[in-house]
Amino acid sequence: MAHQVSVVKPGEPPIYHHIDPDNAYHAAKLGMWLFLATEILLFAVLFAAFAIYNWAYFSEFQSASLNLDWKLGALNTAVLLISSYTAAVAVYKAQTNSNKGVVLNFGFSILCGLIFLVVKYFEYSAKYEHGYFPGTELWNSEAFPSKYKNYFGLYYTMTGLHALHVVIGMGILSWVVLLALRQRFSSKYYTPVELAALYWHLVDLIWIFLFPLLYLID
Repeated sequence: MAHQVSVVKPGEPPIYHHIDPDNAYHAAKLGMWLFLATEILLFAVLFAAFAIYNWAYFSEFQSASLNLDWKLGALNTAVLLISSYTAAVAVYKAQTNSNKGVVLNFGFSILCGLIFLVVKYFEYSAKYEHGYFPGTELWNSEAFPSKYKNYFGLYYTMTGLHALHVVIGMGILSWVVLLALRQRFSSKYYTPVELAALYWHLVDLIWIFLFPLLYLID
């Protein structure tokens, strides 16, 4: 039987019948950490695959990485680091009864996520124009080294999956912003803000590993 939830005033935590509010908070946070652990395991498998291929075909992977623009990668790294900071500030603002602060800081994080995706679009477009993209004439030709296909295959898999997480994160932050516009959070209740920020920090952390792994092979 599902637990009933009572309607509460803005800034007050929801009342779950038969569930202590503190237990509900810790259960939600534990659930998020367990979910984040599964996400880390997912990318860990891809990191391990890349490391193995890079060890086996180091010179080819190093050569292929030269086709990436490390400056764009560095720009996206800076953008996500800034967005992670504003996400942390949003949690602080919620804890200090500032729903406006949550809206502004999460809104800025969402903007940073959009900038990240735009930069990634230009990166993908450049690869497509040069033929370093699945389905292009150069990619399908015998002149295109198979080792390059391994590198770029992993590159698109990891960065594409990460970009999907960015989109999902932007959706989660947008939902929390809508709640903040309704004055939903206060020092008594800010669980969704904290959980959304944790997810966004994971997105940033994964990119911090992807950037040197893909762009700075040496």
